[in-house]
Amino acid sequence: MSERPLVLPFDPAGIVLDRHRGLSQQLYQALRARVLDGRLSSGTRLPATRDLANRLALSRNSVVRAYDQLYAEGYIESRVGDGTYVTRLEKLSTQLSTGLSRRLSTDLSTFCVEGTGDPSSEERISEPLLRLKKHHLAPPKTSAPRAFRVGIPAFDLFPFDVWAKLQAGFWRNPDPAQLGYGDPAGEPVLRELIAAYLRRSRGLGCTAEQIVITSGAQQAISLCAQLLLQAGDAVAVENPGYRAAGHAFALAGAKVVGVAVDQDGMDCNRLAQVADCRLAYVTPAHQYPTGVTMSLARRLELLAWAERSNGWIIEDDYDGEYRYSGAPLSPLAALDRSGRVLYVGTFGKIAFPALRLGYLVLPPRLVPAFSQGRALAVRHSEVGSQCVMAEFMAQGHFQRHIRRMRKAALSRRNVLKAGWPVDIAGLGPMPEVAAGLHVKVDVDNFAREQELVARAEEVGVEMSPLSGYWLPDSDVPVDKRAGLVLGFAAVPEGEIAEAMMKLRKAWRALRGTSPLLQG
Repeated sequence: MSERPLVLPFDPAGIVLDRHRGLSQQLYQALRARVLDGRLSSGTRLPATRDLANRLALSRNSVVRAYDQLYAEGYIESRVGDGTYVTRLEKLSTQLSTGLSRRLSTDLSTFCVEGTGDPSSEERISEPLLRLKKHHLAPPKTSAPRAFRVGIPAFDLFPFDVWAKLQAGFWRNPDPAQLGYGDPAGEPVLRELIAAYLRRSRGLGCTAEQIVITSGAQQAISLCAQLLLQAGDAVAVENPGYRAAGHAFALAGAKVVGVAVDQDGMDCNRLAQVADCRLAYVTPAHQYPTGVTMSLARRLELLAWAERSNGWIIEDDYDGEYRYSGAPLSPLAALDRSGRVLYVGTFGKIAFPALRLGYLVLPPRLVPAFSQGRALAVRHSEVGSQCVMAEFMAQGHFQRHIRRMRKAALSRRNVLKAGWPVDIAGLGPMPEVAAGLHVKVDVDNFAREQELVARAEEVGVEMSPLSGYWLPDSDVPVDKRAGLVLGFAAVPEGEIAEAMMKLRKAWRALRGTSPLLQG
């Protein structure tokens, strides 16, 4: 009886292999893809390894390795005395060929926050994923800092040589006890040093046991949202304000309510009108983005609201170290007598945001829950950066760097103020800047704001429109939301002066080109 002729279930010519890369891995991927998309259906007989090697001009070992991987993952099976077959999985090919590609495509468009696809009726999409489509962060700016990017400190002044030596010293001879799983609340030495710093420089009487280390301020805010809120709770945020905080609360299922900000900070009369409000988020030292400082009377009103309503206050002190006359203000948390304030601090505005190192100062009764919550989310923070920062603080580098950064920010602010144009229609004067790393400048209407920002971008100058900091459902007329937000610390004085020259030239040209900008 003659031998049955070999019939390949696929065309070997369709497999294109790059001879400069691993051939067995490429062959495995090609065969696996054919199983998944149905071109190799369940029960199909595969050629012997020698035959397939000959047809593809490969070594037999390459084919054997590819088959071995497919065996290990369950895609093919061997029948004694009969050959190699695609594993018989009921309806596998049909399901994958008709459903998987469509589902993957739908899932990607549905779950991607930039996507516009709608889920099919068969799919059940979680509430957090649906919320994420409306509440997410814009892609980060990955280019080098330039004038006048908001939220960026003076990278050029950070003592990277000192940091590198401390880091090398830590990893040169690490303590084996620190290489396992650490305390989810953070390294004890760093927590002690942060507590001492806050007591000495900010007047915040706290202990190391009240501090939980986080991966920056945003994680601290998200952790508060996860552990303090239930779906449907109302959260009051400053409007305009830090939109990323509002997104974190919304993702937790809260109803985010914007509360107006005036010259004294969040309007507590309006806050009292927010029904079922569980939490208020504020930036009292230097309101983001308007720059106002919350008055003492308003701070006391806010604390009274929290005690009366059994609510929580998140105090985000993101750039409190930058005060240009007198000492930095004492935090709101220093006035708290009922344990209602959670204080958020960060090293990102003193060192650099990529460090991802921040902390929470918590009422004592909340510490165990927050420590346990961090353990479930990330187990614990990366140990090396914590230990290096602790040494950086213990040796006095941190305090020296703060003084250097404060002096530099003041100098850069002065250059911005001196070069600010005073003859651009609809553009307000440069206000006094007593604190922080950015300033808000008034603009008379939305169209002018957008045109000023666009013209600045054309000449390589970056700034943020104030209108982008308002909640979408704000009842404030759109022209009343206009303004410019400029960070003044990111680049040296010379670059600031150069940017101001470009701005003056670009903006003055607007008077003759846009009727919207005629004052």
